[in-house]
Amino acid sequence: MSILTGDIGGTHTRLALVVPEAKRYRIVHVNHYVSRDFDGLQPIIEHFLHDYPDTRPRQAAFGVAGPVLDGRCRTTNLPWEVSAASLSSALGIPAYLLNDLEALAWGIDTLEDSSLVSLQTGQAVASGNKAIIAAGTGLGQAGLTFDGIRHRPFACEGGHTDFAPQTERDSALLKALQARYGHVSWERMVSGPGLVELFQQVLKTAGTAAPDWLGDPLQEGAAARISQHALAEDNALSVEALDWFIELYGREAGNLALKLNTTGGLYLGGGIAPKILARLGSGRFIEAFLDKGRMGGLLSHMPVKVICDEQTALYGLARYTGLMGTT
Repeated sequence: MSILTGDIGGTHTRLALVVPEAKRYRIVHVNHYVSRDFDGLQPIIEHFLHDYPDTRPRQAAFGVAGPVLDGRCRTTNLPWEVSAASLSSALGIPAYLLNDLEALAWGIDTLEDSSLVSLQTGQAVASGNKAIIAAGTGLGQAGLTFDGIRHRPFACEGGHTDFAPQTERDSALLKALQARYGHVSWERMVSGPGLVELFQQVLKTAGTAAPDWLGDPLQEGAAARISQHALAEDNALSVEALDWFIELYGREAGNLALKLNTTGGLYLGGGIAPKILARLGSGRFIEAFLDKGRMGGLLSHMPVKVICDEQTALYGLARYTGLMGTT
């Protein structure tokens, strides 16, 4: 029997039918949707099930970008309200609602080594805490604690904590963003829209007009174009912006690792990290990660890995439904 799973992000939504197989999971069908083309999750589910009329899932689980309270979520980067009870009633099967990073965290233990790229080998403590940080449309974070049998994920909204500048360049950026937004969180910089903010700040500092290829910085695709030019090294200011982004990503990853004492390992998820692996592995990320004064030694023992399987959250949601009967 299959499980209906969904990874709902601010930009894209993926729905899949997942079948448990021994200790692994197999995706039978998966469809991708542009989230803002729909006015809620239920229409996307109806569209998906219409494409596979013979599908009879026995359970459903969805990971949504935003805090989930009492089975309900008002999504952070979409004008949606999602309810597990409403979904269960509409589908006629048990339906679970998780924060998207919690769903991703449930999927970590389903991955083969080939789906992970190491940025720092470290020495993992089997019973140690783990954490995941994921830059995409926003900046998601989650932790995992060991209960004596398995690691159990928990969600948080750490990406919305206050940004802390460390350099004069950071301070100038903070001042500019405070004038525009008031409160400035880590998500304002370490995300797709954040990379655009960094690039615009680099352009402003250099006194240079935006290149024609950038297009509308408020439209989807601007961050991807910046990173593409940076990776191709054909635009020096885009390289500077991406390197700045990676530095900030590493710094906030180090903050999370210290707060949760992630001796079991820290994982990078989300859509951005796999796309900029060549630059992530240059050493800038780990240098910023370790730059924590006398705590740098502790951080140097923590494994840091990039998740490269985009289906991880879908596996995690299927795993979660299976564990519901054993808890």
